[in-house]
Amino acid sequence: MTTRVSFTEALGLRATWMLPAIAGATLAVVAPAWATDADKGRTIARLWCAACHLVEPGQTTAKVDAPPFATIATTRSAADLRAFLANPYPRMPNMSLSRDEIDDLVGYITALGD
Repeated sequence: MTTRVSFTEALGLRATWMLPAIAGATLAVVAPAWATDADKGRTIARLWCAACHLVEPGQTTAKVDAPPFATIATTRSAADLRAFLANPYPRMPNMSLSRDEIDDLVGYITALGD
């Protein structure tokens, strides 16, 4: 006869503290995506990016070789954008954005693709 054992029983007491720890670690990784402020991101885009990129609907001038943010939003993942903004292309200005500013800017850009 087979006896059924729950996951927590199989792991013993470790599961009692492991599951909340795993959940907390997961939340710490995912939380930055929830904490973005697209309005702050738009402000950053206007300040640092609008001279070269089309950063919002209605903007009429930009450099020819700089992709519009609406295009970037549909062709790049949020993770790719974060990595790129942390180490930008050499022709871009030295923005030295904080992690929160990068998250806000990425939140703004990705919202353009929704």
